[in-house]
Amino acid sequence: MQKTSKKNKQEGTSCKERTILPSSKKKEESQEDFVELLPPEVTLKIFNELDVQSLCKAAMTCKSWNRTIENSDHLWKHHCLTVRAVCQREIDFDRGNGYSWKVTLLRNYWKSKVKHEWLSGKYSNIHSRCGLPEKSMYPMDADTWGEILEAELER
Repeated sequence: MQKTSKKNKQEGTSCKERTILPSSKKKEESQEDFVELLPPEVTLKIFNELDVQSLCKAAMTCKSWNRTIENSDHLWKHHCLTVRAVCQREIDFDRGNGYSWKVTLLRNYWKSKVKHEWLSGKYSNIHSRCGLPEKSMYPMDADTWGEILEAELER
């Protein structure tokens, strides 16, 4: 007889449908989904406290959370503006071309991480390509590499 794990029993359900099975009781208790219970403004304030990775993970939790997060471009704005500190030209270009805050963030998030590492001098003492981690070679345009070169020359 094959034992089914609690995780497998919960897969494919919405937040509202998930159940908790306490070890002492086999009685099912339903969980309430705060997204459906709270006013939208409160829900958005809660989601607004999450970092980018947590927001993406929350969007994968269940359908109601995904719908709320995906339909609220404002949740992504704060994170996008943080990335803008490193990738101002790129963010402004994407926003000028009509991309949403979320799409703009997704297009520039990893680039901003790598660019920040280069600009902060993390790779200044590496003398050959072999010494660079693979992620340091994120595709960047000539203007970005020009910024990095200028920062290196100033060090």
